[in-house]
Amino acid sequence: MQIAVIGRGNCSGEEYEAAETIGYLIAGNRETVCCGGLGGVMEAVCRGAKEAGGTTVGILPDTGDGNAYLDVVVRTGMGHARNVVLVNSADAVIAVGGGYGTLSEIAVSLKTGKPVFGLLTWKIEGVMACATPEEAVILAVRAARLSRPSRSPRDPGESA
Repeated sequence: MQIAVIGRGNCSGEEYEAAETIGYLIAGNRETVCCGGLGGVMEAVCRGAKEAGGTTVGILPDTGDGNAYLDVVVRTGMGHARNVVLVNSADAVIAVGGGYGTLSEIAVSLKTGKPVFGLLTWKIEGVMACATPEEAVILAVRAARLSRPSRSPRDPGESA
């Protein structure tokens, strides 16, 4: 499963710490972290995931390299339009803090039926408010797993 973590590129210390914990916990659940690939919340979630041995994917708005904790870099050159790509790449979304870019990602998530869990973020209908990083991850992982039934491994003799 892929969990998108969205939030401001310039975040508070509290948001950075929460995002880092979220990344660590997502990786601890053997899920992949997806984010916008830049600084702030995006860097923190990737840093936490890497500390736990997880995989990180950054969907960048430009053609740069993104933060130092990315395993996979998708250079879109799409600016804010990349928010749609990010959300559609996820099975669930966690919002940490955030400004209008985060709000747009929340809106796309809700419009496309993706579950959204929020910590220190916009209080709007459809976003499940969470009190701790642990609660946000537990709920997001559960929702992601319910939305995509596990696939059984292919029979070695079966063709792709």
